[in-house]
Amino acid sequence: MDNSRNTAVQLGTIHLAIVCPMANESESAVELVRQVLAQAGDLGRVDFFVVLDRVSKDDTLDQLRAYAEGEPRLKVVWSPENRCVVDAYRRGYREAVASGADWVLEIDAGFSHRPQDIPLFLQAMSKGYDCVFATRFALGGRIEGSSLQRKLVSKGGTVLTNLVLNTGLSDMTSGFQLFRREILEKILAKGIFSKGPFFQTEMKAYCVKTQYTEVPITYSMASHNVGMGSIKESLRQLRRLYSLKRTGTLAI
Repeated sequence: MDNSRNTAVQLGTIHLAIVCPMANESESAVELVRQVLAQAGDLGRVDFFVVLDRVSKDDTLDQLRAYAEGEPRLKVVWSPENRCVVDAYRRGYREAVASGADWVLEIDAGFSHRPQDIPLFLQAMSKGYDCVFATRFALGGRIEGSSLQRKLVSKGGTVLTNLVLNTGLSDMTSGFQLFRREILEKILAKGIFSKGPFFQTEMKAYCVKTQYTEVPITYSMASHNVGMGSIKESLRQLRRLYSLKRTGTLAI
């Protein structure tokens, strides 16, 4: 899906903030930071906000703090007040907005999102879009290492959301997304109410009238199944978004 766009920009002038919640990632945390930052080398400035909380029981926090001593682009955010993973993302978003970044990129830990896909987002955004969203279902996108149930839930969630909300993305349930700061500020002001994975869908639904595009990604290692609690929460939030759509207050 490709919506209209604004004026193109030069990557060398852009201040990018990256948001990545982590927990119990001691085997891959530092290597992920290295690879992500390597993909953002052509930008004017980069701040990488890694958010951790009490869910993380290993030495991920200590490793990252030690690495940050020699890597000023890495900002380790300790957020013990978090109650769920969505709180970790929200905290990261707020840190990114406060940094004054032009663009804010969200990426998952554990290499489920590939750092080598980051240039796809940056090049697309440089054409003048407000948002760039990942897609696993359009041409060039794929999912590796996931259960059939997880794939069906992801695809089914996209179909249902597009039907109910009249959204047009080929992947409404994926993470890995890039926003202009002003767009993310509007999303945060509107509120992210989902407590589970549906928050990614909620954010996309708010952006239905922005200027956006999609880029294909390979999504890896999402082997765990989605529980009934998460599915019920998603349906509750979808009903809430449908109510906003009916009153004309869904889009930011």
